[in-house]
Amino acid sequence: MEYKDYYKILGVSRSATAEEIKKAYRTLARKYHPDVSKEANAEEKFKEVGEAYEVLRDKEKRAQYDQFGGQFRHGQSFSPPPGWEENIGGFGKGNFSSFFENMFGGGMGGGQRDAFFARGEDVHAKITISLEDAFNGATKSIRRPSGAAQSGTISVKIPAGIEPGKKIRLTGQGKAGMNGQAGDLYLEIQIAPHALYRLEGKDIYLDLPITPWEAALGAKITTPTLAGKISLNIPAGARSGQKMRLKGRGLPGKTAGDQFVILQIMTPPADSADAKAFYQQMAEKLPFNPRED
Repeated sequence: MEYKDYYKILGVSRSATAEEIKKAYRTLARKYHPDVSKEANAEEKFKEVGEAYEVLRDKEKRAQYDQFGGQFRHGQSFSPPPGWEENIGGFGKGNFSSFFENMFGGGMGGGQRDAFFARGEDVHAKITISLEDAFNGATKSIRRPSGAAQSGTISVKIPAGIEPGKKIRLTGQGKAGMNGQAGDLYLEIQIAPHALYRLEGKDIYLDLPITPWEAALGAKITTPTLAGKISLNIPAGARSGQKMRLKGRGLPGKTAGDQFVILQIMTPPADSADAKAFYQQMAEKLPFNPRED
């Protein structure tokens, strides 16, 4: 049986602290994890790193390993002394090397192994974006939330057409797992209030002020949309509160939303003698009672 130098496998010295051992393990576990690594021997390396960490992370097992392993070199033939298994106890069968099984009486049991190789927990957070970013898509740099496997900032791609309440999943950016495989980070989208527009689902609403004569006579006016300004035909006899639909001008997607323009007739103020005289002429020449019905 070949002796395994767990310190060499993790790339740490025999005097390494528990924190140094954990850091080295996490780095190597991420490097060799079969789900992400492209190295040919990734699975074998991953198991070897996990085995080394299982021994060196525990003070008692590390001390027992050091007691008989100090004089051996990696790959050198090794046999545990008589009674070794009885002295330290076994952990049940597992996916560990013959060296580990002979020295420690087997690998971990199923429950222990599942816990040891458990995936890290997912982290949930919220991110607020502008309506323009939701419409056009964007790339944002955000600070990782508390509890994530790593600190600092992370780049997040915001897809065009995303709606409030939808979640963006960032694989491996959650809490770290014992085996180096972190959970995922889920960012729930919130959209900040806009000065002009209201968002309802994928539809966008805009209150558009118009003059009484534009409403009465009809007009062609310029109206804003998130994709740029367009020309809008106001029909003659338009009413305040009348809704006009701009098809496909809402949030983009497989089925795009619409933009709805809500006409709001604004009355000019009678703040001058001429304005008051004009309104008086209207009252005399245009007899109209909106309450007669």
